[in-house]
Amino acid sequence: MLINENTCVSSSRVLLVPYSKHHVPKYHEWMKDPEIQEATASEPLTLEEEYQMQQSWRQDADKLTFITCQPIPSTSSYKIKSTDDDASDRMIGDVNLFLKLEEHDSNDQELDNALEEVVVGEVELMIAEKHLQRRGYGRASLICFLSYVVAHMDQILSEYQGRTGSMRVGGPEIVSAKRLEYFVVRIAASNERSVALFKSLGFTTVSDEPNVFGELELRKYGLEDSGELQAWMKHYGIDAYRELPYN
Repeated sequence: MLINENTCVSSSRVLLVPYSKHHVPKYHEWMKDPEIQEATASEPLTLEEEYQMQQSWRQDADKLTFITCQPIPSTSSYKIKSTDDDASDRMIGDVNLFLKLEEHDSNDQELDNALEEVVVGEVELMIAEKHLQRRGYGRASLICFLSYVVAHMDQILSEYQGRTGSMRVGGPEIVSAKRLEYFVVRIAASNERSVALFKSLGFTTVSDEPNVFGELELRKYGLEDSGELQAWMKHYGIDAYRELPYN
């Protein structure tokens, strides 16, 4: 997505920056790790393919991506120094949102035999630096990321629909997407730490049984209320949340 191309999200625990070209070499090294490949269900790419993927994630209207970095000083006047504050030695992982459409029966009485498009947001979270795992960076990344998404939901949906077009199927008319129905994450059932992390933020399992890929699906509804996000920040000691220019 282009919505965050000039914006970063800063807090006392993490700095989230747009996935940029200078991040690719470090990201490429991360993705050589067999454990990360298994956890993310990814195939290894060449460095050239990784650069192409970075461009896709930046430009595609159904993908919102931030690179997670170590935090910067929490002063209101601080200006992000690209390639400095988000240099390779400060990179920790990434957090992503992938949007897709689902069809639901419309509740609008004036639209006979119509389907309503609702958007579902699949979340992916990775803390790639192993020595920084189990230190709260994943939870802080997720809370800050969801805070950004909720604050910019209208713009995100507008960009998504404006650049992907309106979907139509064989018979019924389809009405424009108006909301994000829920967030979803799919995690290997054996990854108990990640499952516990998402459950701590109100995600619930759709089924206790994993799917054919050995994954549990967890969903989170009703994040329109920023009060819940603020409560999480207070509970987990995340201060000085703010958006800053990124160039």
